[in-house]
Amino acid sequence: MPTSKVASMHDAVADLVRDGDTVAIEGFTHLISFTAGHEIIRQRKRDLTLARLTPDLIYDQMIAAGVARKLIFSWLGNPGVGGLGAIRRRIEPATSGGEGQPPRLEIEEYSHFGMVGRYTAGAANLPFYPLRSYFETDMPRANPLIREIESPYGDGKVFAVPPLKPDVSIVHAQRADANGNTQIWGLLGCQKEAAFAADRVIVVVEQLVDEAVIRADPNRTIIPGLIVDAVVVEPYGAHPSYVQGAYDRDNRFYLAWDAITRDEDTLQVWLRDWVYDLDGRPAYVEKLGPERIASLKPGTAPSGSVDYGRYE
Repeated sequence: MPTSKVASMHDAVADLVRDGDTVAIEGFTHLISFTAGHEIIRQRKRDLTLARLTPDLIYDQMIAAGVARKLIFSWLGNPGVGGLGAIRRRIEPATSGGEGQPPRLEIEEYSHFGMVGRYTAGAANLPFYPLRSYFETDMPRANPLIREIESPYGDGKVFAVPPLKPDVSIVHAQRADANGNTQIWGLLGCQKEAAFAADRVIVVVEQLVDEAVIRADPNRTIIPGLIVDAVVVEPYGAHPSYVQGAYDRDNRFYLAWDAITRDEDTLQVWLRDWVYDLDGRPAYVEKLGPERIASLKPGTAPSGSVDYGRYE
């Protein structure tokens, strides 16, 4: 029998996330593991390279906390609201790297498809991923790792991006079993590719279920347990992003973040109150309060059942 991979968030991060690692917390607006990012902050990990399609609020918080030296990304901002002040202050020369200022953040930018291509190449152990979408853009000039190459099949030039192989990928999901077989429904990003490309994988779930539940609905299994190192059960662990069927996106939070991130002192107070002074996600949920949690409860939209059949 396989041994259980279930761990606490504290232990998973302490064991699997190491100073200097490349860490990917993926999930495209949906299923973003804020709880994992907060635990990385609490454990004061340092010199990380953070990779993500859209850095979003979680990387703004992590960079404000000083965990990162580099950001690999595509598109940067607070979706539908504005900018990310902590990241901006660590990129712009006037507010980074000088006396009394935080170290300047190294950045490496791609398109969304370029990042997906990088993860795909990493997952498949390919030397690069070819794509055409950088023609007539300035991206190759801004990032010398995006390189023009001649197609080996004689049909002109394409661009190539290098593989991305995170030391650790962290994925949030609706459910998994104790062996790490992980099921997701709703909007998908590149969680599967990021997981297969990584050396170590942490899966954070809303619910731990029996293996029989996973086996009864196999097409929802996005990440197989054989590549998972730890399974962490953290209800509401993706807040303020959303989990399809469990809770909605907390738009109020995203709107409030715009004012918080604009001022460094205000942001540091927020980190103290909502991350450092709390011992984990249950305390965070308690601080949010039952009324806020209840406001995020979605309506029902049951899916039809499927009879997979069996051999008699």
